[in-house]
Amino acid sequence: MTTDATPAGGPVAAVTDPPAVELTGITKRFPGVVANSDITFSVRRGTVHALVGENGAGKSTLMKTLYGMHQPDEGTIAVDGKQVTFGSPADAIAVGIGMVHQHFMLADNLTVWENIVLGSEPVSGGRLDVKGARGRIDELARRYGLVVNSGALVETLGVGARQRVEILKVLYRGARTLILDEPTAVLVPQEVDELFGNLRELKAEGLTIIFISHKLDEVRSIADEITVIRRGTTVGTADPKAVTNKQLAEMMVGSALPVPELRESTVTDTVVLELSGVQVAGGSGERDVLSDIDLQIHAGEVLGIAGVEGNGQAELVDAIMGIRPIAGGTVSLSGRDVGHLSTAGRREAGVGFIPEDRHRQGLILEGTLWENRVLGHQTRRPSARGWLLDRGAARADTRRIVDTFDVRTPGIEVTAASLSGGNQQKLIVGREMSEDPVLLIASHPTRGVDVGAQAAIWEHLRTARAAGLAVLLISADLEELIGMSDRLTVILRGRLTGTYDPRSVTPEELGAAMTGAADDPGGSAGASGQEGVKS
Repeated sequence: MTTDATPAGGPVAAVTDPPAVELTGITKRFPGVVANSDITFSVRRGTVHALVGENGAGKSTLMKTLYGMHQPDEGTIAVDGKQVTFGSPADAIAVGIGMVHQHFMLADNLTVWENIVLGSEPVSGGRLDVKGARGRIDELARRYGLVVNSGALVETLGVGARQRVEILKVLYRGARTLILDEPTAVLVPQEVDELFGNLRELKAEGLTIIFISHKLDEVRSIADEITVIRRGTTVGTADPKAVTNKQLAEMMVGSALPVPELRESTVTDTVVLELSGVQVAGGSGERDVLSDIDLQIHAGEVLGIAGVEGNGQAELVDAIMGIRPIAGGTVSLSGRDVGHLSTAGRREAGVGFIPEDRHRQGLILEGTLWENRVLGHQTRRPSARGWLLDRGAARADTRRIVDTFDVRTPGIEVTAASLSGGNQQKLIVGREMSEDPVLLIASHPTRGVDVGAQAAIWEHLRTARAAGLAVLLISADLEELIGMSDRLTVILRGRLTGTYDPRSVTPEELGAAMTGAADDPGGSAGASGQEGVKS
């Protein structure tokens, strides 16, 4: 890292604090694409500054440049008024910049404190200073309200606690400016409130937060200033107290804020998916992770599943997909018992799958876009011709998906890793909906995507539903669940605890049911008493 002090000399008109971070004229090019073009971005010390824009607008590239993961082709970076050049994240950390990535980077088999000190282990007398490390971590946790058990294994933690660990990691390394990339993407409303409380504590202590998000209500709630970028360049900076969601959306994408809604009912009497008494066993000596699950989804229906992460949603998806064996009960697709079929067999029977974690289950990041188009569908046209892979047809269909689903890419031969998260998601949605499935399992289908991509995905779901598609929708976004579901059911500790009418339930009532705080989840909050309700 090189640091150039601002030249001295000349009268000073007023004594003011320099910006915590100031980027001027930042341009970053990759083969075939200009990711950032002449971006100007300034963040005042001790504030929360939001950065918003469409997926592919250049937000992540800009922040990776600030964090030393990329080097700009043009432009300058200044930290606390001093011009700097970063060759790596270590250089950024050295001047007090830390980044919490959207996809957590924690080792599940290590404890909280081991994850936090990994790579920065304190040594005393030639040995690892465990007491000193844990003492400092506990002090940071108390100071900033980041409550976490430093001795707990990370694999036992929920999403909100894991995020607190990631924030503690960068604070432990001395960060005074924190970059948070889509920090609320996997949180339920109660966890968002807790996070915002933590951020206000950090700000009160003089720390600076750069908050990347596509959730405009949240941005306006937590930010002191908002900078919008579109197609790689700065559009403007807005005051969250004076700007509306509609105005922000228009700045981002040039159109009004989309609303999740299904409009008219298309639900039929034809049962597509039926689970009866499904049980999934836990580990040795542990309770079942799913107990006595009964549910039905009809052709033309979206059934929404609401629940705090870790209450059995992932296991439910795995049981339907054949990824995890069931200990009891039956899984039927269009009247046929598919419990004996492999995951590939269920895919071939007409199950589409948008996974919760696109990196772990949805893509081969180092594969090209057309290779990822084939993924999971390599036995059927257009990907295959008999037993042979049809590369030409797969490439042609990938181009169609790119055009139809607005996947922003310089070409289909680039790797999936080169796309922004939202464009990766649109590629997966396009792939899964291009096979004419009878059932679509959509697990967090708009997680981490911007308002424009959200609107496009919602419209594709509405169109397919009207054509008879049955959809199981799992989402942490309660507005999306309420707006895009024909019926809602809550999962709590591996059981379905209530079914709700989306037209009458509120996010607050649904949130209370999800945490077990509702006294009567099947009563006043719009419960419908349909099949699948468990008490």
